[in-house]
Amino acid sequence: MFRLLKLLPLLICAIGFAQEEIVHSVYFEFDKFDINDKQAADIVTFIKGTDSTRIESIQIYGYTDDVGKEDYNFNLSKKRAGTIQNKLLENGIKNKIIVTIEGKGKVLIDDDIVENLPEKRSKNRRVDLVINLRELPKLILPGYYNMLQKTHVVGDHIILDNILFEKGSSRLTAKAKEELDKIALLTLRYKNLQFEIQGHVCCTPPNQKEAIDKDTRKRKLSENRAMAVYKYLTFRRVPKNRMTYKGYGNTQPLGKDPQYDRRVELVITKI
Repeated sequence: MFRLLKLLPLLICAIGFAQEEIVHSVYFEFDKFDINDKQAADIVTFIKGTDSTRIESIQIYGYTDDVGKEDYNFNLSKKRAGTIQNKLLENGIKNKIIVTIEGKGKVLIDDDIVENLPEKRSKNRRVDLVINLRELPKLILPGYYNMLQKTHVVGDHIILDNILFEKGSSRLTAKAKEELDKIALLTLRYKNLQFEIQGHVCCTPPNQKEAIDKDTRKRKLSENRAMAVYKYLTFRRVPKNRMTYKGYGNTQPLGKDPQYDRRVELVITKI
């Protein structure tokens, strides 16, 4: 009966995320527009690591350093962009989703930059491969919310829109901190609520329930994500006795896009 009463209102929250883009840069030797086998393999790895169902479009931008004549560099940057386009086509990327193949020519360097000038120029001899991703589909689940509310029941989940993490990272982004600032204010307003901060990961090997945090090199990524949120809320003066935190590894996937599983959520434990 309790569960039925809980579900009757069907207070369902739809959680959406803004469109993303990811960038992979390929660097070239001076006055060259071909790439070696390792660079080609890195491009393939980058593409395979991207959720193909979410790729909306691809843009390719070629650049050169500031040495040489402008027309020559412009043509060289176009050839570099073309090299990357051909590599994508060879590996099964459909030409229709490559919406931009553009040579941008030379990248100028400020006159006052003299330190590490060769290195700075080498970073400008590149192609930026930009993948634009579709928005994640709306996540609609009973008992899941995107913000704390005045009325909750024990077991409600609050999945925060912007508390998602980069692969292998437990660092809070600026957007995450803005979201947690809102949570802190609401927690102080709704003084009866207590909750567990749960950290989650995705995409680990079948024999590993937990992932490695690339900053600490320890297999405690989900716990570190939960702890990062706990520490920030403590910093924002949320009482420690109203919060606990725990890492759940990959044991509680939502069965949706893997991005949803790189998450921290709050689960109401007492009202």
